[in-house]
Amino acid sequence: MSTGDKVNVYKQITQDMVIPELESVTRDEVIKEMVSFLKKRNKINKEKDLYDKLMQREKLGSTAIGDGVAIPHCKMKGIRSPIVMLGISRMGVDFHSLDRKPSHIFFLVISSPDNPSMNLQILAAIAQLVRKAKNIIKRIKGAENVNAVLEVIREEEVRLSE
Repeated sequence: MSTGDKVNVYKQITQDMVIPELESVTRDEVIKEMVSFLKKRNKINKEKDLYDKLMQREKLGSTAIGDGVAIPHCKMKGIRSPIVMLGISRMGVDFHSLDRKPSHIFFLVISSPDNPSMNLQILAAIAQLVRKAKNIIKRIKGAENVNAVLEVIREEEVRLSE
């Protein structure tokens, strides 16, 4: 992908990279649950290293961007192409958001330190999608299955690009 190409969030998340119902009830547990999900799918090798990096990033400032969304992210050596996954909590989790509201949708992004612009493009695409697609959070929470979740993201991105 060249720098001129627009990053589509729906093209970054595959079906096997969605947790339709997170069990976790705290920020730290959500991160741990998502990291162990990646480990079980052989997407990462160093589970503890990734967890530690994500928690260090949270200590710099919450990655909860408000409106029910958090984008925990970090860079990690050994990652060839960016890993983007989605976790959904219908109950919501206190992720220390600036708007003090619980987060329901978690986009976890891990990328290579060798390609910082790709990391920024993905984060910007997610943030833009969430801010501009007003009903996306409600629609994702209401989706019946993983396919429906991904279809909501695709539809909203297509609509916003028109």
